[in-house]
Amino acid sequence: MIHNNRIIILSLYLLIMNLTLFIAMGLDKSKARKGAWRIRENTLFSLCAAGGSIGGILGMLVFRHKTKQATFVYGFPIILLLQIILVACLIVMTGK
Repeated sequence: MIHNNRIIILSLYLLIMNLTLFIAMGLDKSKARKGAWRIRENTLFSLCAAGGSIGGILGMLVFRHKTKQATFVYGFPIILLLQIILVACLIVMTGK
């Protein structure tokens, strides 16, 4: 029961982080078109590192945002890959 609760909480957390970064990418693109206030790149990368990497990648593709910046084009997928490796290592180490 406790194991299932942890999975549910982790899943909800990741869903929220990915939706947050996806929306942030859309907002930042909209603001860029209007020449208005922008979301800091550090904030976008922090959301990505905090578990929103898939939302960030989808945001880049859907909104065509940050697609010319190598730091985003390569950075978001690299962070996702590192997160996958981390999860795989944790699974192996815990034997589950």
